[in-house]
Amino acid sequence: MHDDRALVEARLARALRERIRPAVYARSVPLTVAAWHAPGEPVPFAEAAGQEYAPTAAGEPWGPPWGTTWFRLTGTVPAEWAGETVEAVVDLGFDADRPGFQCEGLAYTPDGAPVKGLNPRNAWLPVAARPGEPYEVLVEAAANPLIDYRGYVTPLGDPRTAGTAPMYRLARADLAVFEREVWELARDVEVLDHLMRRLGTHEPRRFEILRALERALDALDLQDVPGTAARARERLAGVLASPAHASAHRISAVGHAHIDSAWLWPMRETVRKVARTAANVTALMEDHPGFRFAMSQAQQLAWIKEHHPGVYERVKKHVAAGRFVPAGGMWVESDTNMPGGEAMARQFVHGKRFFIEEFGVEPAEVWLPDSFGYSAALPQIVTLAGSRWFLTQKISWNQVNRFPHHTFLWEGIDGTRVFTHFPPVDTYNSDLSGTELAHASDNFAEKGRATRSLVPFGYGDGGGGPTREMLARAARTADLEGSPRVELHTPEEFFRAAEADYPDPPVWSGELYLELHRGTYTSQARTKQGNRRSEHLLREAELWCATAAAHGLAGYPYDRLDRLWKRVLLHQFHDVLPGSSIAWVHREAERAYAEIAAELEEIIDGALRALAGEGGGTVTFNAAPHPRDGVPALGAALTGEAPPSPPAAEHDGTYVLDNGLLRVTVDRRGLVVSLLDLVAGREVLPPGAAGNLLQIHPDLPNHWDAWDIDPFYRNTVTDLVDAEEVAPAGPGAIRVVRAFGSSSVRQTLRLRPGARRLDIETQVDWHETEKILKAAFPLDVQADRSSSEIQYGHVHRPAHTNTSWDAARFEICAHRWIHVGEPGYGVAVVNDSTYGHDVTRQPRTGGGTATTVRLSLLRAPRFPDPETDQGLHRFGYALVPGAAIGDAVREGYHANLPPRAVPGGRAVPPLVAVDDPAVVVEAVKLADDRSGDIVVRLYESLGGRAAARLTCHLPVSGVQECDLLERPLPAGRTPDPGEITLALRPFEIVTLRLTPA
Repeated sequence: MHDDRALVEARLARALRERIRPAVYARSVPLTVAAWHAPGEPVPFAEAAGQEYAPTAAGEPWGPPWGTTWFRLTGTVPAEWAGETVEAVVDLGFDADRPGFQCEGLAYTPDGAPVKGLNPRNAWLPVAARPGEPYEVLVEAAANPLIDYRGYVTPLGDPRTAGTAPMYRLARADLAVFEREVWELARDVEVLDHLMRRLGTHEPRRFEILRALERALDALDLQDVPGTAARARERLAGVLASPAHASAHRISAVGHAHIDSAWLWPMRETVRKVARTAANVTALMEDHPGFRFAMSQAQQLAWIKEHHPGVYERVKKHVAAGRFVPAGGMWVESDTNMPGGEAMARQFVHGKRFFIEEFGVEPAEVWLPDSFGYSAALPQIVTLAGSRWFLTQKISWNQVNRFPHHTFLWEGIDGTRVFTHFPPVDTYNSDLSGTELAHASDNFAEKGRATRSLVPFGYGDGGGGPTREMLARAARTADLEGSPRVELHTPEEFFRAAEADYPDPPVWSGELYLELHRGTYTSQARTKQGNRRSEHLLREAELWCATAAAHGLAGYPYDRLDRLWKRVLLHQFHDVLPGSSIAWVHREAERAYAEIAAELEEIIDGALRALAGEGGGTVTFNAAPHPRDGVPALGAALTGEAPPSPPAAEHDGTYVLDNGLLRVTVDRRGLVVSLLDLVAGREVLPPGAAGNLLQIHPDLPNHWDAWDIDPFYRNTVTDLVDAEEVAPAGPGAIRVVRAFGSSSVRQTLRLRPGARRLDIETQVDWHETEKILKAAFPLDVQADRSSSEIQYGHVHRPAHTNTSWDAARFEICAHRWIHVGEPGYGVAVVNDSTYGHDVTRQPRTGGGTATTVRLSLLRAPRFPDPETDQGLHRFGYALVPGAAIGDAVREGYHANLPPRAVPGGRAVPPLVAVDDPAVVVEAVKLADDRSGDIVVRLYESLGGRAAARLTCHLPVSGVQECDLLERPLPAGRTPDPGEITLALRPFEIVTLRLTPA
């Protein structure tokens, strides 16, 4: 027969678009509309309800950027609609193609009860009023500007530059009859249409569906769609009833709404986004008892509790019924590359504790679909937090290499393995379309060995979450020929079934490096510095407050530390700490970090003064886990004056710093042209090379400005070798001043007495755009890999580019240190606030290969914040010649935990001490249950086995190994309190709870 497939498909598309969908609300009457425009920031319902509302109407403009307009909608249900389902249809001026990135609303009854959200693809409200009865609803409408995430430079991300002109027009506000049969027909047609178009033209099922759809169109009177919808549906019943093949892929559809805690909107708007979404899904549950919804990020639920108690009560009701599922167990869906070890642990501690205390629920899965790569320390942290499964989606964004698995065991640096799933649907915002379901089945890498995958469905970022249309698609694809089988599940139901389905999955060892978004290790330097400083201040506050409290010298500030930790954890969200949010977010983050630092400094100062006591001496405190300058680790000593630094010697226009361990030569360009390790008797720099070389590259990636660095940036480089000043800067120091472009840099190179490291303090007044600033250190070591600190250990990465996987790691993340070496000799570069690095190899003059380590100091992307990183910055970093890994660990802590000197009269012995330098004490605190127990977290830092003895300065009656939430581990160690000895495997984390005698 003739092939009329294209003709029928085009007919179907037009009928669905122009006749069937519009007929869902074929009968309507307008509502009366009045508006009140809130001045400034949002206000509570009670305040808004009492305002004077001015008449307005559909078509009228409203909403300057970031403004809020309250609409009062009133009307009467027509008497002739008796027996009909009536809904209010409210279109605030939506762009239907961009749910989650524009105006949104939350509707309230006149007495303030939340109804549901209004979103671009969910613009209806239930109407309980009967015919002849009045109807009234108030809508809080948020004029969030549509910021195009394709990267167009925009002033909309900052209310100071966004303007005041209204951005939206109210498009519709009607009471309407909901034509259920037409709506069902639309769902039938959509599901079959999507399925048909994904089937091959060689498959009879495709044409069976095509002809059924054609017959349905023939039965439909386009002038009376409501009156003939049932007849059209009868023509489709047969093809919808045909069951799926026995071998069909099985999909666990998990209701979800991925909501960034800040991104192209500020945190205050996320507070409203999560309330709208929770209102939507709890309303949906009333009509669909089988619907389950998973919500991650305890912070977001805490916001609902604080700001929208009415919505929160609905959430709690459905949690108790098992339908609203707290998921993931973290405070926020954080970045995992840059948070320190203790912060990563506390994401789970605070997240899980909130879920347990509020709902009696402890999630067993970790839910991180959108973070920008995943640290190799995570499997152990996940397990020690009491979780057993891990989910991510973002690896589907890899730029170069396709990740080989969708279900696998992920092995961390300590050998811990976690059952992990990477949904083959390649989205965390699915609408359960036939296209997406078919892609999940086609893409699934484990075909033939496993049969199940997970699909997170729902519009995210304030798009409103799952809709009744999505649930209708799930119902129709539960058992449909040609389609995967779709079941509504919770994350736990999926993971249990997947484990049983695939008992011997493959193993992926090491980090899940995302081959994209590498610029997030560097963008928004002040945010990153605030995070690093906050983490170390929290360590100090807990250590010194625990020490003071254990000695009865001061109380322990449980509530303040809890609040401060949560604030730091919030700002580790994966679009805040990575530097990929609008200007508003990062300005608020700067203010938050300043407030956090001020409060922690106050807490620390109070504890130190209590510990130091009265006296006219100087007590020096060392919060680092290694001793230095005669001060014990985690303790304090009465100290005298430090020995003087040697002066800088000038010779033929160069300066030399020499402390008997290192001899550093700085030329008139301010570059280090020689660094002699006098202990090892070798030159650290390759022949003819210069260290402390600042380099600038153009930096305009193809997409995602704040997120990405593309490899072609290296094709062009400018070395900053012109110095305005090179001069002594006091004993043991040389000052270097440079100007370049619109910017300037001021450096102090310092060699301290007894130090086997060259410190470099760098201050940059940065006013470049679309450039990246690097600090380069060529090193005369032939290294085939680098070692980078991550949480509770380090990871090795190739320094060569043998494979596409190696080449894709051209920018890498390290915490306090990065190390390169050859057998017998290594060099570390430590830092106090930098995360981005690159390591390359070059031919060495005279033969062999040299290695260059570079720190990424600053970028200047223009989207989403056009002023990213402009202004003054300070960085501290140091070169440590002759360093083994243990030296790198020690110097990294020392760089980030400078000693503190306070007046007083007594030394402070460490509350706890460890006798093996490979074993690092990461945290000392009092137990969160306020029992007075001392909690000590430590880890093996070198990647080998260790045997250590822990001593406590106070008598101890009991010792128990715990999980991260300070609960006894079922098979945990219970050392003798009189002799606390531990055997640790490589990179093992151990948490001990010590009960004072």
